[in-house]
Amino acid sequence: MNKILISVIGPTAIGKTKLAIKIAEHYNTEIVSADSRQFFKEMCIGTAVPSQEELESVTHHFIQHKSILEPYSVGDFEKDAIKLLTALFKKHDIVVMVGGSGLYVDAVSYGFDEFPEVDPKIRMELNTLYNDKGIEPLQAKLKELDEKYYATVAIENPQRLVRALEICIGSGKPYSSFLNKKDIQRMFKTVTIGITADRELIYDNINKRVTVMKEAGLLEEAKSLLAHKHLNALQTVGYKELFKYFDGEWTLDFALSEIKKNTRRFAKRQLTWFRKNENTLWFNHDYKIENVLRQIEKIIN
Repeated sequence: MNKILISVIGPTAIGKTKLAIKIAEHYNTEIVSADSRQFFKEMCIGTAVPSQEELESVTHHFIQHKSILEPYSVGDFEKDAIKLLTALFKKHDIVVMVGGSGLYVDAVSYGFDEFPEVDPKIRMELNTLYNDKGIEPLQAKLKELDEKYYATVAIENPQRLVRALEICIGSGKPYSSFLNKKDIQRMFKTVTIGITADRELIYDNINKRVTVMKEAGLLEEAKSLLAHKHLNALQTVGYKELFKYFDGEWTLDFALSEIKKNTRRFAKRQLTWFRKNENTLWFNHDYKIENVLRQIEKIIN
């Protein structure tokens, strides 16, 4: 197998885009984004889409290529990404993938696991529970039925919670017990590069990023999407908190503090997810690019 996918992972605000671009420039190749929040063209500031300069420095794929009005699942992304990689590997021996959405990253590298069929009524009941009482009962139920998956899933995402719970309830087994079972052979080898830092630095970066987003127009962007706040794409940190501000439930200061808090929680869960891959080559945030490239070469040659 002589085709290599270099996957750059890590928590939010750690500098994944910067490293991915440096690696792609070195190998004269292209970048596939696996950040599920950056797929949507209406969401730019709140998802920290790469700058125009960054996008022009290296060819990027799957950045703002969909509308929030179009349903787009991780399964859809896997199919699209594998189709694209098949084409890219005809031109390049190495392609770079970057993103903080662990489920989407793993879907490309390893494929999907198989789950049992469950009664559709279970999903309907869970959605009714969510609509009537909010997300907290779903979170509590998942922690009770599958504490292992609860520790890694984005617990603010109702769609993920409902999916896990319907499997738990319908099968009588934890959702996590079905994960990582399917052996799918890809046409490429994945080399995973992770960036990390001390928790205090990660949290400080997050707090600074939220401030920068606000100054860049996050409130205006979120307000323009208020009419679509029910859509799954907008059930995400940075938007759902501001929707509560616009609806008069929260003050602006509290909404911004909640964005920072929920993003910190998200970063913690990202690290929990990514650290389960024992083959990841981790680098501190103040890495030297020469060292990163040297370590990659040792693996692929």
